[in-house]
Amino acid sequence: MSNSILNVINFKSPQDYKKIWLLQKELVKKRINNEITDHLILVEHNHVITTGRHADFKNLKIDEKELKKRGISIYKIERGGDITYHGPGQLVGYPIIKINSAIAGLRKFIHMLEKALQKTIAFYGIDTYTSDKYVGVWHKNEKIVAIGVAFKKWVSFHGFAFNVNTDLSYFNLIIPCGLKDKGVTSLEKLLGHKVPIDEVKQRFIQSFKEVFGYEEINVETIE
Repeated sequence: MSNSILNVINFKSPQDYKKIWLLQKELVKKRINNEITDHLILVEHNHVITTGRHADFKNLKIDEKELKKRGISIYKIERGGDITYHGPGQLVGYPIIKINSAIAGLRKFIHMLEKALQKTIAFYGIDTYTSDKYVGVWHKNEKIVAIGVAFKKWVSFHGFAFNVNTDLSYFNLIIPCGLKDKGVTSLEKLLGHKVPIDEVKQRFIQSFKEVFGYEEINVETIE
């Protein structure tokens, strides 16, 4: 990808999941029709559980009535993968990118996304790895970034969830990604202190720019 512009929409406060889901769909439609250039949404969500196309609801440990009592929404969505949690302190990113000759297919796109996230995490001195069998970014036997993407007419949407200062206790309500023998971790847990999420966003934007080869980044910040 060369001579390209990436527009970043940066939400400063946690947002309702459905609102951002609808925004993604709107941007995907415009990107398919070449009305806009590539976009990247960066956001934290209010407490929500999402399930992918082939999710097994046995991986949800409590019923939807109890989720509602706890103020946790649940949505079945178009991405790949099983079940996951989003909430405050977690950096969620949605790349709305038209695939071209520089990104030949879904697998390469995912590898590039994983690489950008690994570069971001490496800044904090943490070693991570990826696996063809288990999509995402891992430290030892624990996942620090979950990835689940979808495509419509060669435009990507949905994306990744990076545990920065996430309250990991919420993952006890599910079997994350349906993997019973794997754990979850966060930047905060590994470093022993919270990390400013704005700082992580800036690091990630730079890593994303380098890995995907954008020449210009425009950032729109929404309070």
